[in-house]
Amino acid sequence: MKTEPLKIDVDSVIRQRLPRHYRYIPRWVIRWVERVIRQDGLNKILSDIGDKKGVDAADVALHDLNIKLRAVGEENIPGRGRFIFASNHPLGGLDGMALISLIGHRYGGDIKFIVNDLLMAVKPFDNVFMPVNKYGRQSRQAALEIEEQYQSDRQMITFPAGLCSRRLDDGEIGDLQWQKFIVTHAVSSQRDIIPVYFDARNSKRFYRLAKLRERLGIKFNVEMVMLPGEMFKSSGSTFDVYFGKPVSWQSLDVKNARNEAARLRQLVYELKKS
Repeated sequence: MKTEPLKIDVDSVIRQRLPRHYRYIPRWVIRWVERVIRQDGLNKILSDIGDKKGVDAADVALHDLNIKLRAVGEENIPGRGRFIFASNHPLGGLDGMALISLIGHRYGGDIKFIVNDLLMAVKPFDNVFMPVNKYGRQSRQAALEIEEQYQSDRQMITFPAGLCSRRLDDGEIGDLQWQKFIVTHAVSSQRDIIPVYFDARNSKRFYRLAKLRERLGIKFNVEMVMLPGEMFKSSGSTFDVYFGKPVSWQSLDVKNARNEAARLRQLVYELKKS
């Protein structure tokens, strides 16, 4: 039985979430939000995806956006083994779909991607996504499920920074601090880490808004609403994705996990220079 494809409806969401205030919200505000998040474009992709899941869904989205991928250093990926693919996070969505496609095809779709639990609402990828609660306390059950996936034979993919890249204090575009879980999970599951560098960036406007939000002391990531628009701006692009040599889990000093995570982050950014 064919299911109804996922559809984004800003007006309906606002009506349900803010029933007491909905009548006072000007129509132009709702229309503006719909344009900013590119509602029509996203719904076109979701309609084309239909019942497809995981790797197949990512392929449809990349095709609709006319995105081409060039894998550099694929010879660094061993033919057999259990790995954690740790990547920088330059775009905030499109890079995730690209990695699902690239790595998923190599391993017959037998992958899991560690993501913010809010993304579980994106049903075409709920068979690939493994949720973590980024803004609250992780439940014991959720933590056990994550550990179970790391102990499985599936390949694991993660953005250790959590958030997509920002303009840093030195003026460069890059990930924020990588979280130490990349080290602790690698050691506990005895998985080597394959560093991945995704060569891309968002618009200057996105980074300016992020900096302004920080200066104003606003904690909510306002710039996130721009990410769908940033994705469509990338239409027709070709991205290079660099794969580095595996980092042995035995080489990681779990007692200094934060420093090791910083070292892994540096290894990723050195891939394009090598």
